[in-house]
Amino acid sequence: MYSTLPHFVLGFHGCDKTVADKVIPSDRLHLQKSDNVYDWLGHGIYFWENDPVRALEYAKFLRDHPEKNKSKIPITKPAVVGAIIDLGYCLNLLEAKSIDTVKQAYKSLLELRKVSGTDFPQNKKAKGTEELLLRNLDCAVIEAVHFFNEQTGEKAYDTVRGMFMEGQPLYANAGFHDKNHIQICVRNVNCIKGYFHPRKVDEDLPIP
Repeated sequence: MYSTLPHFVLGFHGCDKTVADKVIPSDRLHLQKSDNVYDWLGHGIYFWENDPVRALEYAKFLRDHPEKNKSKIPITKPAVVGAIIDLGYCLNLLEAKSIDTVKQAYKSLLELRKVSGTDFPQNKKAKGTEELLLRNLDCAVIEAVHFFNEQTGEKAYDTVRGMFMEGQPLYANAGFHDKNHIQICVRNVNCIKGYFHPRKVDEDLPIP
């Protein structure tokens, strides 16, 4: 009963300016869903929670490394789309019940793979890094949660939310890293209540 989060959050998505210019003024268009086998939180529309800076950094990274951009639209002019998101019925990997749900899904998926004799996916390090950026296993487990819910008639999750430790320690023996972040994966597009252009802070503007 505590999986429905009764508040809105702001999410930010890095993309090309042409995408932002189409999606933000439209009352029908949505951002493209990601369906890669290595998606960290399964399939859906991805956002950085409350972090437009990271969204823009990621868009610039995809501009500079086009081979890593799986979108149909290349990024030549990085931009950020803001979104007002109702998390709704959320698989929230920052609370115990959701964590246990994922743990049980892993056990069930493992048993199914043993019976079928198929290979089990693994998380992998991306080229040039020691971090597990290719989350094939995590994606398969999250998608298994949704599959099992569908098969058993359980309520479908609207969103998935997870916190990730990534990057270098901020200082020696630190528990904080320079790329720590919270990601949101939206499966039910009706949870996106609106898109907007993020505003820049300008302290010199007069207050009307």
